[in-house]
Amino acid sequence: MSITEKVVKIAQDARQASLAMARLSTAAKNDMLLKMASALESAVSGLIAENRKDLEVGRQKGLSAAMLDRLMLDEGRIRGIANALREVAALPDPVGEVTKMWKRPNELMVGKMRIPLGTIGIIYESRPNVTADAAALCLKAGNAVVLRGGSEAINSNMAIAGILQNVLTEMGLPQAALSLIPFTEREGVLEMLKQEESIDLIIPRGGESLIRFVVENSRIPVIKHYKGVCHIFVDQSADFDKAEQIIVNSKTQRPGVCNALETLLIHRDVAAEFIPRIAATLSTLGVELRGDDVFCRYAPTATPATEADWYAEYLELILACRVVDDIDAAIVHINRYCSLHTEAIITSDYSRAQRFIREVNSSCVMVNASTRFADGGQLGLGAEIGISTTKLHSFGPMGLEDLTTTKFIVYGDGQIRE
Repeated sequence: MSITEKVVKIAQDARQASLAMARLSTAAKNDMLLKMASALESAVSGLIAENRKDLEVGRQKGLSAAMLDRLMLDEGRIRGIANALREVAALPDPVGEVTKMWKRPNELMVGKMRIPLGTIGIIYESRPNVTADAAALCLKAGNAVVLRGGSEAINSNMAIAGILQNVLTEMGLPQAALSLIPFTEREGVLEMLKQEESIDLIIPRGGESLIRFVVENSRIPVIKHYKGVCHIFVDQSADFDKAEQIIVNSKTQRPGVCNALETLLIHRDVAAEFIPRIAATLSTLGVELRGDDVFCRYAPTATPATEADWYAEYLELILACRVVDDIDAAIVHINRYCSLHTEAIITSDYSRAQRFIREVNSSCVMVNASTRFADGGQLGLGAEIGISTTKLHSFGPMGLEDLTTTKFIVYGDGQIRE
C-alpha cells in the first residue's frame, strides 16, 4: 500500500471506530483509562528502551540539550504519564449532558445535549507524553483519535500507542479508536489533512511554523494558536507591590511558554514612580528591556523598541515596554498587537477592570493575576488538549468539554407543523 492508501485506511477505520466510542458509558471509559495507566507502568523498561533509540538518533542529528530533555522518558516521567491518564479518568464526563431545555408554545420540549465531535486528528512535536495525554482526552470525550507525532519521537510514540491499543483490544473495543500514523514522511501529514470525510477536527500542537503548515494545507477545520503575545497593563490605581510580583512571575517563571508576558504597558500617571522600580527588578533578573521613548527616559538600561517589538513573541528574557496615556490607549494597543491569547490589567478600580474584561478581545482576560494562569489545569479544566485563539468552536484553553459539540434534542407528543 502507498502512503496515501495507508492514511486513507487509518482515517476511515478511525471514523468507524468513533461510532463505537460514542456509545461507551462513563464507567467503561474510565475503566479503559485506568487500565491504560497500569499498562504503561508495567511496560517501563520497554518504553525506556524504545525512547533510547529516539535519543540516540536525536544526538546524531545534533538536537539541543533542551530538545533531548523534552524527548527523554525515564521511570518518573512514565509514572507521570500514567497518573495523567488517571486524572483524566477522574474528570466529569461531558458526553450526554443536557446543557439547556426550554418549552415552546406548542408544548415541544427543546434542548441541547453534548455529544462527541467524532474523529480528531492531533499533529504534534517532540514530547512523547502528548501521545498518551491527547489520546486520553479524546477517548474520554467519546471520540476516536488519529495521532501524528514528530519524527524525533517515532519509536517512543509507537511504543506508547501500542500499549494503549492493546488495552482497547483486551476490552473488546476497536483498536482503530486510537491510531498513530506510523511513518515520518511529510506526505503522511499532507494526506491526513485531506481526509475531511473521515476526520472532523485537526489540533496541531507545536511551534508556529508547524501550525501555519497545518492551516495552509488542511481541508479539515483546524483549532490553532500561532503564538502568545501576552500583555499586562499597569493602571494608575495599581498596587505596585502586586504589580511587581505579577509582572515578575508572568515574565520570568517560564519565559519560553506561550502564556509568558511579552509586552508591558504602563499608565503615564505612574510612569515616573513605577518604571524605575520595575526596571531595576527585571534587570536584576536578567530581563532585557526594550521600551518606547518615555519608558527609556525612566529606565536607562532599556534599549529603544521598534515596531516589530510590539508584535514579538520572544519566548526568552526580553520584554517590550510602552507608556500609554490611559486605559483607552492600552486597549487600542492590545487589540492591535495581541495574538488573542492572554492579557491582564493590574488595577484597584472596579469599573476599569470590568471595562478591560469587556473590551479586550483575547481568549483569556485577567484582573490582578499572572498571565501564567492561562492553562487548562490552572483554570480548573483538569487537563488541556491545547489552546485555541480561534473563536469557532472553542476559544482559550481547551479541556474535555471542548472535545464535544452539542446537538438539538426535541421531545414531542404528536405535534405537527402547521
